[in-house]
Amino acid sequence: MTKDVEVAEATGAEFSAKDYSDPPPAALIDLEELTKWSLYRAVIAEFIATLLFLYITVATVIGYKHQSDDTLGNPDAACSGVGILGIAWAFGGMIFILVYCTAGISGGHINPAVTFGLFLARKVSLIRAVLYMIAQCLGAICGVGLVKGFQSAYYVRYGGGANELNADYNKGTGLAAEIIGTFVLVYTVFSATDPKRNARDSHVPVLAPLPIGFAVFMVHLATIPITGTGINPARSFGAAVIYNKDKAWDDQWMFWVGPFIGAAIAAMYHQYILRAGAIKALGSFRSNA
Repeated sequence: MTKDVEVAEATGAEFSAKDYSDPPPAALIDLEELTKWSLYRAVIAEFIATLLFLYITVATVIGYKHQSDDTLGNPDAACSGVGILGIAWAFGGMIFILVYCTAGISGGHINPAVTFGLFLARKVSLIRAVLYMIAQCLGAICGVGLVKGFQSAYYVRYGGGANELNADYNKGTGLAAEIIGTFVLVYTVFSATDPKRNARDSHVPVLAPLPIGFAVFMVHLATIPITGTGINPARSFGAAVIYNKDKAWDDQWMFWVGPFIGAAIAAMYHQYILRAGAIKALGSFRSNA
C-alpha cells in the first residue's frame, strides 16, 4: 500500500498519489436535500437516539441520587447506587450503543456540538446541521420528560438531572471544563471517522463508536464534579426545560458556549493542522501562481 505524503517539501508543496479519497465538502446550503427521504430519516434517527440517550442517562443520575440519599434512613447510603463511575459509564455506554446504531443512517451525532464541528469542517450542510440540532433538542426534552413521568416522586427532589455549575467553582472554570471536554469528544469523532484511517485500517469503521463512547466516559469522570458534565447542549437544554429552575437556566449559557467553542477548536485542529488543510491550500495557491 502506497504511503500518502501530505507535503513532500514545505516550499514545493508536492503531493503523491493517495491510497484513500476524501469525500467532497458538503454544500453550504443544499436545497435539494429537502426533497430526499434520507434527510428526514436521518433527522428522525437523531431525535430518537437523543431521546433514548437522555432517558437512560438522566434516569441513572436520579436513581443514583435516590439510592445514596442518607436522609432516608439507609445506613449504607454513602456506598449505595452506581456512583460517579456508574454515571460516567451510563453516558459513555449509551453513546457507544447509539452511535453504533445510527452511524449508517445519520452519522450518529446525537449532540449539537458534534454537528456544529462537522458543519465547520464541511462534513454536513447548513440545512442538515440545523435540522439535526432541532431534532436533538426536541429528543432531549422528550427523553427527560419520560424520566419525569416515570419518576415523578424523585425527579424534582434530586435535581432533575439538570447541569449546574458546582458552587465550589467559578464560571470561568466551568466554561473551561466544557470547552476542553467537548474538544476531547469532537477531536475523537474526527479521528475515529477519518477516511484516511478507514482506508488503511479496516477495523477502524467497526470500532469508531468505541473510542467516541470512551471519550464521553473519560470526560464525565473529569468534569462531573465541576459542571455535572454537559459537552452536549441538547442534554443540558432538555434537562433545563423539564426541570425549569432558575439555577439551571442561569448556567445554561455555559453549556452552549463552551461546547461550541470546543467543537470549533477541535474541527480547526484536525482539519488545518493534523490534516494539513492550511498547507495544502497554500501549496495549491503557489502552484496556480
